[in-house]
Amino acid sequence: MKQLTIIICSLFIFTNCTKNTHSYKDEVKQFQYKLNTQYASAEASPLTKEDLKTFKSLVFFDIDSTYRVEANFKLTPNTPVFAMPTTTERLPLYRKYGIATFVLNGKDLELSIYQHQNSMTSFDNESQLFLPFNDTTNGTTSYGGGRYIDLEIPKKGSNTIVIDFNKSYNPYCAYNYKYSCPIPPRENDLPIAILAGVKAYEKTY
Repeated sequence: MKQLTIIICSLFIFTNCTKNTHSYKDEVKQFQYKLNTQYASAEASPLTKEDLKTFKSLVFFDIDSTYRVEANFKLTPNTPVFAMPTTTERLPLYRKYGIATFVLNGKDLELSIYQHQNSMTSFDNESQLFLPFNDTTNGTTSYGGGRYIDLEIPKKGSNTIVIDFNKSYNPYCAYNYKYSCPIPPRENDLPIAILAGVKAYEKTY
């Protein structure tokens, strides 16, 4: 009876450990699925009509939980509103909302996180923050113009924020020159390779 109990307990632990191991990958795969679904939609896709005809899937780096970091987060209240440069003459207004500091691949890193000023008046986006960044893969395995991550405003009093580079995506400009895309500020240039998220777009024809 004691041996049977041990076997049952071991099976319970193994099952739950396996479930926890796969849950994060499933979460990222769901993100990838939603992104692919959007890009395959004629109504929502940023792709050109020609590219949409042959589109099958975006290409992603392998999912790696190393690139999901819980960063220290410091609010930057009373920072000025500024016009963020884009790939066109459009100058959307942003404010630096906070600064995230973390260690990744043995490097002490820092990223500024921004809030679009339209989000202050839009119910749909009022809790969303914007993280544009560059890294050393730009122009090779990732898009040369950098990548973006959408973040939620941390709960009041929190001094941490989760940054998941596995959920980073390309600006629409990576697919279609008709779009106007924010250019990541130089303060968000990372001196390491972020081998996570969406890769550079390759046409399939």
